[in-house]
Amino acid sequence: MATASEMQEVETLLNRGLRNFWYPVAPSWMVRDKPVGLTRLSENIVLWRDADGAVRALEDRCPHRGARLSLGWALGDRVACWYHGVEVKGDGVVARVPAQANAPMEGKRCVRSYHVQEKAGAIFVWFGDALHADPALLVLPEELVSEDYEAILCTAHWKCNYRYAIDNVMDPMHGAYLHAQSHSMAEGDKHAEMKLRKTDTGFVFEKSGQRGVNFDWTEFGVTDALWLRLEIPYGKQAGPGGAFTIVGMVAPVDEDHCRVFFWRIRKIPKGWQRDTWKFLYRARLEGLHWAVLEQDRVVLEDMAPQAREHEFLYQHDAGLGRVRTVLLKAARDQVQALNAAKTVAGEAPRAAGVA
Repeated sequence: MATASEMQEVETLLNRGLRNFWYPVAPSWMVRDKPVGLTRLSENIVLWRDADGAVRALEDRCPHRGARLSLGWALGDRVACWYHGVEVKGDGVVARVPAQANAPMEGKRCVRSYHVQEKAGAIFVWFGDALHADPALLVLPEELVSEDYEAILCTAHWKCNYRYAIDNVMDPMHGAYLHAQSHSMAEGDKHAEMKLRKTDTGFVFEKSGQRGVNFDWTEFGVTDALWLRLEIPYGKQAGPGGAFTIVGMVAPVDEDHCRVFFWRIRKIPKGWQRDTWKFLYRARLEGLHWAVLEQDRVVLEDMAPQAREHEFLYQHDAGLGRVRTVLLKAARDQVQALNAAKTVAGEAPRAAGVA
């Protein structure tokens, strides 16, 4: 049975973000010729592009005096601190201390580095714990990696814990109420029976007897990344026929903020049809989709204090209940594994996620 201390570690880990997953941390366009500083999973990170255009990521801290490396300059495979010019390579090794010859820190790995991949217009970072420094394979839904699909990324900063954002997507029934005046979710029954259906990577939570009418189903998947997938009804007036798919992911910023990533996707042949759809989406549909996201944001940012502690859930909430169970189990497993390893090594257990 877990101790009170271990239960607190689990809750802290859940609120800050589970480890041993890939998370999207920024859209690709955000990182160009200058270092970019951001916070994800309560860690300060600096991103920049090397001479080949590949994204590098380090702890946003100069090992000399602790200044933010993100305030400095990108120098190819390294970033230089604005404060005293200390140069740190992408692997965290100090390459040069221009103010002093043969400085003791030169050649030493003094800063934490992160594994990075860039896919589907987003930058993904591996957040492993002490037992999982090496990343797992980044596997994303087919719609984000197949050339048969066109995906347009919408991303925003929300002032709420990331778990609320996940709960929101796992609640299809809110579409018939919160988004009742939406251009795409005004139809369908406001009363429905819900059911769970297992998949190879997670499960689908869906309305019984209603499909292609409103926000009728949502899927939760775990593939060394946490993602959600759903469809909203669109006819041919919104582009080529077939489902309009949304893939969503949420990156924790800290315990009170997150960044949401939503890819709007259609299966469209390359060429003039795809180019035309992208143009029309930007001109007409994107603004309408942002309006829907704003409705979600306003509700979630204005939730009552400690809302989860006072909930009265019912059958429509079985999907978010299942996700909470999955995340809680993952957090317990991670905390227990770390504490067991520290016990074997003769160390006192420390808070999960602390290196």
